[in-house]
Amino acid sequence: MLWPFNHFRKPRIAPRGTIEAIYGMIVTQAREPLFYRDLGVPDTVNGRFDLLVLHLWMVLRRLKSIEGGTSLSQALFDRFCDDMDDNLREMGVGDLTVPKRMQAFGEAFYGRAAAYDLALTAGEEPLAQALSKNILNGEGIENAQRLALYARSVIAALAGLDEAALQNVSGVGSSGVGWKFPSPTSLATGLDTSP
Repeated sequence: MLWPFNHFRKPRIAPRGTIEAIYGMIVTQAREPLFYRDLGVPDTVNGRFDLLVLHLWMVLRRLKSIEGGTSLSQALFDRFCDDMDDNLREMGVGDLTVPKRMQAFGEAFYGRAAAYDLALTAGEEPLAQALSKNILNGEGIENAQRLALYARSVIAALAGLDEAALQNVSGVGSSGVGWKFPSPTSLATGLDTSP
């Protein structure tokens, strides 16, 4: 039976386990050694942050398109912020400096997300250029093209998932989520330039 006042309820927030599982997958994928070893992503704090932001952006852009996705996206972004805060404190950043650094992280995320959104709609080369600038320090366009190819394959895979699959935390995958990122291993061999 439908209750007439259901629309006055607060939006349902995703279970903490769902957020933890999805965020855990993002972090695990961003730490994939191939990105650093074969694609020129700097194996530094900044390089790891930029790769984490790329994966978070791809997942958030898909989640925003589903019913209830705004609250799920916000919870996932909040988890990212909590993780960044925890990492700063573990690195010994003082309490007075943490808010300034968190603001810088937020600005970096939103700046990159806007650049990636714009580049994604403009075509393959603009996305590679944006990835080169933000992740590869403006170097290695070939590696940036591989990263762009990978990003497009992730976006396509996420687009192919229905809402239930995106939020499935039944333990189907090793991460506790019913889906996973496409493997980046094919990127190590280079781009297929055949017509």
